[in-house]
Amino acid sequence: MNVKRFVTNAIGENCYLVWDDTRETAIIDCGAWDELKETKMAQFVEDNGLHPCMALQTHMHFDHIMGLPFLHRQYGLQPLCHALEQPVYDAAPAMVREWFGQQMPPLVPVGDYLVDQQLLQLGNTHIRVLHTPGHTPGGLCFYLPDDKLLFSGDTLFQGSVGRSDLPGGDVQDLIRGIWNQLLSLPDDVTVLPGHGPETTIGYERQHNPYLSMSFAQ
Repeated sequence: MNVKRFVTNAIGENCYLVWDDTRETAIIDCGAWDELKETKMAQFVEDNGLHPCMALQTHMHFDHIMGLPFLHRQYGLQPLCHALEQPVYDAAPAMVREWFGQQMPPLVPVGDYLVDQQLLQLGNTHIRVLHTPGHTPGGLCFYLPDDKLLFSGDTLFQGSVGRSDLPGGDVQDLIRGIWNQLLSLPDDVTVLPGHGPETTIGYERQHNPYLSMSFAQ
């Protein structure tokens, strides 16, 4: 499995391109903020003969969706997310106006809704959908069991977890979901988060100060 990370905006959001030897490509959390970031990503796709066929969303906060109009325009992709993320998506333009005084491009239509434990097929690769609410109600992680890769969005970071103080957040759901869905994975699974550097399940199990057992009951 091949993975290319793009840091796509000023908030340091990680967008990932994922592909196997078929060149079919999933783009996870495209937060491309401007034309320069879009051009860089499109050039990488072209140079490597990739075929984007899936726009996967761990969640729909504005910093993870700014590149969706580009993906829709360039590759005809519609974002795939959990149904509970639709209100988060719909509220994103108002959040950008409130926080930054800027206007977002029109939202593109959402494609299929994803559900917990759903198995997606990308070329010859299986991607397991894991519902991990708490940062947002419909937060998802994407697990590639054959490659021991986990795309954790803003659920789990190196030494930290996602914030739960925004609308729809819930700290107990967040920690419970990490324990039940993520820490049940093998220690050597590489975690690729929505912000910051990669980590492993084993490292977070041992060292993450936010993973209190009291929330997992």
